[in-house]
Amino acid sequence: MSSSNGNNTNYSFLNKYSCSLEATVEVIGGKWKGVILYHLLDGKKRFNELKRLKPNITQRMLTLQLRELEADGLINRKVYREVPPKVEYSLTELGESLRPIILLMMEWATNNMEKVLENRDNDA
Repeated sequence: MSSSNGNNTNYSFLNKYSCSLEATVEVIGGKWKGVILYHLLDGKKRFNELKRLKPNITQRMLTLQLRELEADGLINRKVYREVPPKVEYSLTELGESLRPIILLMMEWATNNMEKVLENRDNDA
């Protein structure tokens, strides 16, 4: 595929996904990924800090979501050689590029979730 300016652009990910949105949702659409990314917008956090910010997430699920975000290159995991072990998570440049998207999603929820919940109640 070529971009509109004639440069060759690699869209090989479209062999796996039907569109760019589907690919994006897979990367940030895990149940807790958006929340984790949101909390990391403020700066680095330790595992237990993230756990306290979202107490209803299990330790196993938080670990899984953090590993997936790290594997996708959205967050860094820094391990300090201390006892007890200290691990900090922070956004990478790629993760930071999601800032405007995350903030827009929050704005959308602020402006629209009351109506969504009202619609759900009407369907019940």
